[in-house]
Amino acid sequence: MDLLEDAPGSNAHEFTVSELSGAVKRSIEDQFGRVRVRGEIGRVSRPGSGHLYFDLKDDRAVLAAVTWKGQAARLAQRPEEGMEVIAIGRMTTFPGQSKYQLIVDQIEPAGIGALMAMLEKRRKVLAAEGLFDDSRKRPLPFLPRVIGVVTSPSGAVIRDILHRLRDRFPTRVVIWPVAVQGESCAPQVSAAIRGLNALPVDGPVPRPDLIIVARGGGSLEDLWGFNEESVVRAAASSQIPLISAVGHETDTTLIDFAADRRAPTPTAAAEMAVPVRADLAARLAEAGARMTRASSQRIDRPRQRLHDLSRALGRPGALTEGARQRLDLWGARLEPALRALVRHRRQQLASRPMPAATLRQFTAAKRHLLDRAGTRLDLARTRRLERPRDRLIVLQERLDASLARITGSTRRDILTQTERLKILQSRLTKAGQRAIIIRRETLLRLDRTRQTLGYGETLKRGFAVIHGSDGLITSVEAARQSTRFEIEFTDGRLPARPDAAPKSRKSEPPEQKSLF
Repeated sequence: MDLLEDAPGSNAHEFTVSELSGAVKRSIEDQFGRVRVRGEIGRVSRPGSGHLYFDLKDDRAVLAAVTWKGQAARLAQRPEEGMEVIAIGRMTTFPGQSKYQLIVDQIEPAGIGALMAMLEKRRKVLAAEGLFDDSRKRPLPFLPRVIGVVTSPSGAVIRDILHRLRDRFPTRVVIWPVAVQGESCAPQVSAAIRGLNALPVDGPVPRPDLIIVARGGGSLEDLWGFNEESVVRAAASSQIPLISAVGHETDTTLIDFAADRRAPTPTAAAEMAVPVRADLAARLAEAGARMTRASSQRIDRPRQRLHDLSRALGRPGALTEGARQRLDLWGARLEPALRALVRHRRQQLASRPMPAATLRQFTAAKRHLLDRAGTRLDLARTRRLERPRDRLIVLQERLDASLARITGSTRRDILTQTERLKILQSRLTKAGQRAIIIRRETLLRLDRTRQTLGYGETLKRGFAVIHGSDGLITSVEAARQSTRFEIEFTDGRLPARPDAAPKSRKSEPPEQKSLF
């Protein structure tokens, strides 16, 4: 019976698309007129129309929900992504897209969502391990030479970072392209952080002094890759200071806690990374001016102090005038006193002559001192001669060694250059022989071409060329009109003169006379 009803031409009712959609709509609305649905809010959309579109989901299914503009303004709880709520409304269908949806007119909070609960649990576990401790965080370099950026190469984030770095302080940037959402986001980001840390300092790709992990804003699901444990551990174990710039200012991911610094936006991360070049120039100029002023003050203050003290000392010449006057007075008295002392000593010597024993003793003592001085003089002269002699010997040895080294080096250079000259001479000889052979072959080839193109070879095959007084003779008429001509054979020319010309091919040829 079913086969007959489904067969072509049966009496089964034919629905239009609208009729079938309306029937489904009535069935769903009648069966689920008023329902309470518990789930986690996913994507939330607020278009310009004022209506509110969002998803309710659990671990196995997703239900589309909508709140109309008038009812959305009266909701006690505004839906936020990640919240677990109880939505109250009625089920209906949207025939334009062949889908069913929940018209929500009331929302009650039911606790944090499953994703948020998972995120909070993971955060507590990682925090208990100490990955988020402030003691692990490193200070950012003041002026990094190279900055590594881990982000998507085709998004607006990298353009914003490069533009802000160019405006503030142009710096070399190494971009590691990664996926910033989806299943491949977490492994690629963690591999990029470890890869930048593994770069050698003097390698072909420069090792960055600072790493920026950046991504634009998005939903919790879009940013979930930066909450993965592998990414958090890679950021915490990074030896290079790391800035997290994931999402907008209100977005928070676990990499923000593990990073050394969190930036609210990727542009703010570029501002944290480098200072403003104009500010540095101004600070440098100010520091230079302060140093100049301090140096000037360091010199001017002692100079002023010395000047003040010099005025308290008085005139230096006045301090020596009394002593100079006393010196002149005693100098005038000194010469008469010396003369009187000499006369007195001479009188004493004349009245009491010196004993001969005393004079001999004095002479012997002076002679002994003289001998000692002569011995010391001989030793000093010997030492004075020996030192330059030793120095001269050392210099001579060094000179001999240098001469032997230079001679050996020169001899080796001569042998090397001689061998090189022999090699060059051999190559030159071979090159000349090759050039002669090539030229000979070319000449022979040209001669063969000349012989091929000339008529000499043709003459060897039994042909002849007839030369007249006006040029070559190529016809019977020209030969008849010519009184004298020459016949060229392969071995020379033979003069000839025609006596008679043949009148007809069909008639018997006359007896030919000798041309000689």
